[in-house]
Amino acid sequence: MIKYFKIILLLFYGLFLTSCSVSEDKVSGQNPTTKTIKYLALGDSYTIGQSVCESCRFPIQLQDSIKKSFQPNDVFITNIIAQTGWTTANLKAAIASQNPSNDYDLVTLLIGVNNQFQNRPFSIYEQEFPELVNIAIEKAKGVKNRVIVVSIPDYAYTPFGNGNTTISTQIDAYNTFAQNYCTQNNITFINITDITRLGLQQPNLVANDGLHPSQLAYKKFVERIYPAVKIKLGF
Repeated sequence: MIKYFKIILLLFYGLFLTSCSVSEDKVSGQNPTTKTIKYLALGDSYTIGQSVCESCRFPIQLQDSIKKSFQPNDVFITNIIAQTGWTTANLKAAIASQNPSNDYDLVTLLIGVNNQFQNRPFSIYEQEFPELVNIAIEKAKGVKNRVIVVSIPDYAYTPFGNGNTTISTQIDAYNTFAQNYCTQNNITFINITDITRLGLQQPNLVANDGLHPSQLAYKKFVERIYPAVKIKLGF
């Protein structure tokens, strides 16, 4: 009889310890779940960060800003499909070739300056920009709210552009079309062009090549983009 009583006591003690362990985990609020956040940046030299360091380009600065709002063990995957000189056609072809997955939590698109620079017919941009926006939505899990279009910088306000007003007028036309399309289709559009138009007044906004944005300019881009990202990613 005493033997059976001891067994019952041991079983009760074991159940008590298990109950305490579960309660302590709940009280401590520990959450072993690790999040994976995937970001796809599509564009040209302004996205790849021509003439600045790899960590200086705006997609990486944006990634680093996002990381601060998540847990240290969360995983960040940033994929950049961009190259200096790319037009809308080049970007479309590169995306088709690389075929990134359709499960990105965030997609940014900044494209068009080389259509202007290479004197491509504006009608090409009118056709291919919407196509690229739709591709971006597809890559963002089919959710348009996960896409951000960034306006085209104005390189007229660099030593290379030397204040050429024709450049500014043409860049305005591209940005107006992009912004109107985004507004009509409920796509987030972030204007950073005015930042780059301080380039001649503030030379530190221009990279050493005298044409592209500097690390500081990209930091200011991120300051504009980041609030929208916070809403989209829910932190």
